Amino acid sequence: MEKRLFEAAQTGYVQKLQQLLEENPLILHASALASAGNPLHVASAYGHVDFVKEIINLRPDLAHEVNQDGFSPMHIASSIGHTGVVRELLKVGQKLCHLQGPEKNTPLHCAAIKGKVHVLSEMLSACPECIEDVTIQHDTALHLAIKNNQFEAITVLVNWIRGMKREEIFNMKDEQGNTVLHLATRKKQRKGNGLTALDLLLIFPSEAGDREVDEILRRAGAKRMRDVTPSESPSPESYDSRHDFVEYFKFKKGRDSPGETRSALLVVAALVATTSFQFGVNPPGGVWQDNYTPDKNNSTSSSKAHNAGEAIWGSMNAVAFALFMFFNSLGFKLSIYMIIILTTKFPLQLGLQLCFLAMYFTYDTAVIATTPVGIRIFIIVTEAIIPALIPLTARWVRKCRKKVIERRKDP
Repeated sequence: MEKRLFEAAQTGYVQKLQQLLEENPLILHASALASAGNPLHVASAYGHVDFVKEIINLRPDLAHEVNQDGFSPMHIASSIGHTGVVRELLKVGQKLCHLQGPEKNTPLHCAAIKGKVHVLSEMLSACPECIEDVTIQHDTALHLAIKNNQFEAITVLVNWIRGMKREEIFNMKDEQGNTVLHLATRKKQRKGNGLTALDLLLIFPSEAGDREVDEILRRAGAKRMRDVTPSESPSPESYDSRHDFVEYFKFKKGRDSPGETRSALLVVAALVATTSFQFGVNPPGGVWQDNYTPDKNNSTSSSKAHNAGEAIWGSMNAVAFALFMFFNSLGFKLSIYMIIILTTKFPLQLGLQLCFLAMYFTYDTAVIATTPVGIRIFIIVTEAIIPALIPLTARWVRKCRKKVIERRKDP
């Protein structure tokens, strides 16, 4: 973003914005390409309502854009509590209330976390349906308000839920299977003991804030165990899923940062490339240190002919060695292919490509040199076709997956 435009947004100086537009009518279009955000992000953060109104009149589409951290202007204004800015942004469209940021957090979620009650009321007035939105961990705005001890926000949300007659939201569960009642007593509750969270809250109302939560939840119609029907009891399967570590640690789109995921994949690919390169250059069992040709007149000699530098294992068991080299080469070249994909559009692309080419050549030369003569042709062919097969196979797999998905959508 141009420095003068940033300063105008930071100060809320509308006249300065108009002056910049006279000098360069496309200045707002150019700022939209900046990863750090657009002027609307800056003005929303500082609460300059008039500046926000002017930007919206000129470029309403900027309200939908996110900055490099994944936040829209509505997310920023909601978190800080700039109600006037939120009101102006809502004039662009109610869909802004449903915009998802990191971990699928919506502006309503941000306001609930920070306890911005006026913003909550403003958004719920414009878009009551956003009360049902959940994060990647299946948290509602009410879950988040309770987790962050925002009692005023809890009151506002509960009143809105009751007013809309959507009491079933109280029974919505997060990723760990907790309703808002369970969260209110998470330090005391032991699930499966036959008591609801409200039961425990009434038995042990000792901690700060418990009485406030108790009153809010009871007014909202929270139930005790004696009032709960068997159908409302959680199933054993839901308890088991909470302890499913595979489910917990696996990658989840929306929760895990793409940048961190790419970094982790680069580390794994580099580790595989390093290990497989080492095995290719230095095959298991080592290499012969001398040339040997068996004496034809000596029938008692069982040693096979070999040359210095050839793999000992390859001379003794050619089939096993050939299979080892095939899969080792496959792992090495797959890892290099991954690194090439993950570093696409990085700076110094020419240098990177030359480095990869040099590694390919070094690896193939070393493998062919250590391979015994009897299976050398097989290894040469293998090393030649693997680089071509990898992208072709990847493309074919993607096409097959696409067809399968389309068939499932259109039975």
